[in-house]
Amino acid sequence: MTNKNNNMAKPQKSDITYVQLAPEHFEGVITLGNYVHGDNYLTDDLLNEYYRKSFHNDVNASWVAVNEGHIVGFRLTFAHSQWQPDKWCTPDNWPVEPSLVCYFKCNTVAPAMQGLGIGSSLLRKSIELAKVQGAKAGLAHIWLASPGNSAFKYFSKNGGELIKKHPDKWRYPSIHEGYDCPVCEGYCECEGAEMLLKF
Repeated sequence: MTNKNNNMAKPQKSDITYVQLAPEHFEGVITLGNYVHGDNYLTDDLLNEYYRKSFHNDVNASWVAVNEGHIVGFRLTFAHSQWQPDKWCTPDNWPVEPSLVCYFKCNTVAPAMQGLGIGSSLLRKSIELAKVQGAKAGLAHIWLASPGNSAFKYFSKNGGELIKKHPDKWRYPSIHEGYDCPVCEGYCECEGAEMLLKF
C-alpha cells in the first residue's frame, strides 16, 4: 500500500502518471483493490480474466494511475464485445443498443490519494479507448455504501444516469467466493446502482 506514512506530503496531479493496465501491475492492483473494497474482491484469476476482457481489436480500455512506482488507482473496463448483461442489468431501459455498451467493472483510488482527480482521469481515459473499440456508452454498478455515497456522486458528476437500484448486489460473492465486504458484518447486503454513461 502506498503512502502509509501520514507525514508524507501529498503528491500533486503532475506527479501521477497514467498507463494502460499490464500484467506487471497486477500485484499492486490486487493489493489496492482488496484494501479498499474488502478481502478477495480481486484475485489473480479474476484479474487475469478482467484483463482479457479489457481488449477489443488489440485495444485495451483498462488503466492504472502510478505515483513513484506504486499503483495508486485503477479502472477496469470490459470492452463492449467482452461481456454480457446479467440479472443485475436492465438493457430494455438503456438508451443505447446493448451490444455497444462497455462495462466499467471497477474504479479504485487509494484513500490517501483522493481529491487529485485520479478517478475522473481514469474514467476519461477508459472512455476514450472504449470509443475507439466501438462503444457508445458504459454501464457500471455503483456501490451505494461507499463513504458519503461518494461513488454515486462521482459517477453522476461525470454524466452517469441511474437506471435501477439492485439490493444485495454483492451477496453471492460474499457467500460463495470469499468476498469480505468492508461495511457489512457477515454476508454483504450492500445495494448497487445500475448506472449508464453515454459517450
